[in-house]
Amino acid sequence: MAKGHVATTSPIPVEVEEGKNYFWCTCGQSANQPFCDGSHKGSEFAPMKWTAEETGRKFFCGCKQTDGQPFCDGSHKGL
Repeated sequence: MAKGHVATTSPIPVEVEEGKNYFWCTCGQSANQPFCDGSHKGSEFAPMKWTAEETGRKFFCGCKQTDGQPFCDGSHKGL
């Protein structure tokens, strides 16, 4: 899978709710980072669905270069 445009060079903390679906932006163009707003339409990208297994804080990747999608793996440190 191709990697999207760098939206930000830091992880994005989000309080997630158990059982709720989240759609992580893979293209990097969404104005609603780290989540999809449909900006990928017409491209090779599609949002990544992730369902929270428990309520708590998660750090979503903002640079879109992670190999641990949808979460930050530190890839932004090399940008």
